[in-house]
Order: sequence, then structure tokens, then C-alpha cells
Amino acid sequence: MTDSSTPETVVLADVAEQLLSDLPRHAAGRTARTVLSGHVVRAVVIALADGTEMAEHDSPRGATLQCLTGSVTVRSGEKAWPVEPGQLVAIPPTRHSVEAHGDSTILLTVALG
Repeated sequence: MTDSSTPETVVLADVAEQLLSDLPRHAAGRTARTVLSGHVVRAVVIALADGTEMAEHDSPRGATLQCLTGSVTVRSGEKAWPVEPGQLVAIPPTRHSVEAHGDSTILLTVALG
């Protein structure tokens, strides 16, 4: 029996590995899985194939991006932030894009509300 007061543990490395192995089945070069969804925060692991870009899009009110595997670049206007495994960056509060360098996985955490 699971104690409902104990939070579920997610092994990010396992989720990343599963998503990377599933990438060839996705023509868009990306796939994702929500690993935490609540009233205050949402966390999503995203796998991106080498060279795949998440086109420029609006920024959520508060968000971070952590690189789990591979490497990515976050771009906003003329600025670019390379992100390597283990690094965490705040998503800029402006329109931005994300590009993968090698098959990569990221953890996107978004504040809701």
C-alpha cells in the first residue's frame, strides 16, 4: 500500500532514457512526458533529436530548463545560453527557442497560476 502523504519519486535518468529510445518513432524529432503536474508547478521531460529546434515561443511566467543529457542552446533575440548536462537556467521572460546539439533531454519546470 502506498502512503498518500509520501510524494512519488521520479527517476529522471530513466524517463530520459525511455524518451530517447522512443525518439525514432516521432517524425517531429521530439517527444515529452509530464512527470509532475500540480496546482502550482508542472515538470516535463522533453527529448529532442540532434538538430531539432523548438521554434520561438512565448515564455511562461516562471520557468527553468535543466539539461539532463546531450546539450541545448536557449535563444532569445540576439542572446544565446548554451546548457550542458547538470546545468539549470531560468527561461528568459521573452520569446525564445531551444535547439538540441546531439540527441538531448531536458527537464522543463513551469510555475502555474
